[in-house]
Amino acid sequence: MSAAAAEPQTMQCLEIRGGTAAVEQALDLPGLQAFVYSRPHGDSATGGDVHYISVCGGGATVRVVVADVSGHGASVAEFSAALRRLVRKHIARSDQTRLVEALNREFGAEAGLRRFATAVVATFLPGSNRLTVSNAAHPRPLFYRAESGSWEVLAPSSAAAAGANLPLGVDDEAPYEQFSTVLAPGDVVLLYTDALTEAADPAGRMLGETGLLELCRGLDPSDPRRFGLALIDAVARHRGGRPAADDETLIVLRHDGSGARFPGPLAFPLVVAKMFGLVRV
Repeated sequence: MSAAAAEPQTMQCLEIRGGTAAVEQALDLPGLQAFVYSRPHGDSATGGDVHYISVCGGGATVRVVVADVSGHGASVAEFSAALRRLVRKHIARSDQTRLVEALNREFGAEAGLRRFATAVVATFLPGSNRLTVSNAAHPRPLFYRAESGSWEVLAPSSAAAAGANLPLGVDDEAPYEQFSTVLAPGDVVLLYTDALTEAADPAGRMLGETGLLELCRGLDPSDPRRFGLALIDAVARHRGGRPAADDETLIVLRHDGSGARFPGPLAFPLVVAKMFGLVRV
């Protein structure tokens, strides 16, 4: 990996990054340090995993999307490209539930039941330290509480909310719930695709959510990039060194105690240009 990829890149107001191609990048976000890792199956140019991060609301909102189109390889390229386009189209919506509903409705219209996709959408407000999560049948995020030094599953307390969300593209009228938690400095959230939990050892035993939690507990989460790469290596060791059987994607988010990052006077003209579509975001 190049030194440039190891050095965190600062994301600015109205900036969007992501896609379906391979990436390994540390990011500096308002209130968060992040690391994005994605590797399409078989070293393909693109895969079925879709990842996006945006900074909007004048630097007061960070939104993260991780999605996984069913299947992998060239057969899903058309559908992952469609979902990627839809995520870019809707990622700046202020209402997260409406964002997920729009993705579900429009992806279903494009895929026509030939494919479905799971997705997790998270919105972080650095002004209040609140993280809001919507999950469309995606693997549940994992959560490290710095105060207790413990890892757990990040999930709603309500069983009804936990079971309400179908994959994208299955039912265009499906309801989508969301839940929130407050992050403290040092807390870590891990978003990932099922290539991690479905990684099988030489005897065919899948790692599972419990196994992934155990791997996380054995790693130092203080640096998102080092933690993310160490976790990918640990999953590979569980597979006995065999290649991953699916696209692998993870995003590590660590609350760094900083607040919202509003654009300064020198950046304001660029923000205005982005708002009016004069500069591509």
